[in-house]
Amino acid sequence: QVQLVESGGGLVQAGGSLRLSCAASGSSFSINSIGWHRQAPGEQRELVASIGSGGSTNYADSVKGRFTISRDNDKNTVYLQMNSLKPEDSAVYYCKAIIRRVDARLYQYWGQGTQVTVSS
Repeated sequence: QVQLVESGGGLVQAGGSLRLSCAASGSSFSINSIGWHRQAPGEQRELVASIGSGGSTNYADSVKGRFTISRDNDKNTVYLQMNSLKPEDSAVYYCKAIIRRVDARLYQYWGQGTQVTVSS
């Protein structure tokens, strides 16, 4: 089994910064792609950013130029550096990973979520 553990959420004023971390743990797996989604109250969950095994990145238009995703393959950890935060960035942020396990199949895992609140 694989677990994703997120950290780094909190309360910040508009214009501030936060860094989210998501660490994958378990045995005998490799991360194919990993990223962050977010869900605000009453809204659908949406992709924020993702990064592939080769380092290719994908960002939602609303965060381009403000957020940066990176990964440390040795630590099986992904980071989301969020700068110039806006109140509309407030949401629960979820880590999602596509993981290849020993049976060579791909599995999708979600973290438990971390709250980000940006005050105006």
